[in-house]
Amino acid sequence: MRIFVTGASGWIGSAVVPELIGAGHRVSGLARSAASAAALTEAGAETVRGTVDDLDVLRGAAEASDGVIHLAFKHDIAFSGDFQGAAEADRRAVDTFGDALAGSGKPFVLASGLAGLAPGRTATERDMPSVDGSPASVRAATSLAALDLAARGIRSSVVRLSPTCHGEGDNGFMATLVGIARAKGVSGHVGDGANRWPAVHRLDAARLFGLAVEKAPAGSVLHGAAEEGVAIRDIAEVIGRHLRVPVASVATEDAPAHFGWLAGFLGTDAPASHALTGELLDWRPTRPGLLEDLDAGHYFKDAGA
Repeated sequence: MRIFVTGASGWIGSAVVPELIGAGHRVSGLARSAASAAALTEAGAETVRGTVDDLDVLRGAAEASDGVIHLAFKHDIAFSGDFQGAAEADRRAVDTFGDALAGSGKPFVLASGLAGLAPGRTATERDMPSVDGSPASVRAATSLAALDLAARGIRSSVVRLSPTCHGEGDNGFMATLVGIARAKGVSGHVGDGANRWPAVHRLDAARLFGLAVEKAPAGSVLHGAAEEGVAIRDIAEVIGRHLRVPVASVATEDAPAHFGWLAGFLGTDAPASHALTGELLDWRPTRPGLLEDLDAGHYFKDAGA
């Protein structure tokens, strides 16, 4: 298959591209910079220059492909105060892909998220996000729209990723927590820290995207959650041990001052199962779990630990 990938040089995309090439697929990737284009070329992929805002570019690349994996999201503006703008750009891209692929039977795989799906209980692939008009629900509505593309003759699926897709080189939530602990001199968790996050290694996530584009049935919801739930307190304890700083509870009302933008996520309890995904696609994660990955030490290189 010839597969077009957006976000191809990003954290997940840079693992998905070699996964696809290793499986015998031809890959073209969207690159918004010369550095991204060079990385794709080095990985063995073809380059399509543009951004997710270049809808004509997206349309042409989709029409020339045998399938699309859409990983790109404007995280730069999303986490600097304009999440709604990022989500609206994402929706325009998905609508463009839908128009380009309609009636073709080709696969379209969208990356989405698990955070906030079913707070306080274990989410399954049968759970659907609520759409209430908030900025976050704009992205949720896009995931539902992607599933609806099945009715337009597209083999669409949505991969809901864990809040942390960990691995060496990660600059996401785990790296942020390490940085906060280093700066504050304490490894904190909100309240008793018993709340849980699902987790997945980026290489296991890459394998799931490969399976999805190859064989996920139309309208499939897939969970990229290798581990159902890792307690935030346990994460804080590993970080504290490696940085040689104390581990302490941070009161809910003090969390914004301590954790900054991460506070709103860190106190949530959001376990998620991948049982149905495993049955459907025979996805069997094999990479290290989150705590093992943290213990490997690569998150703490700057600290000399």
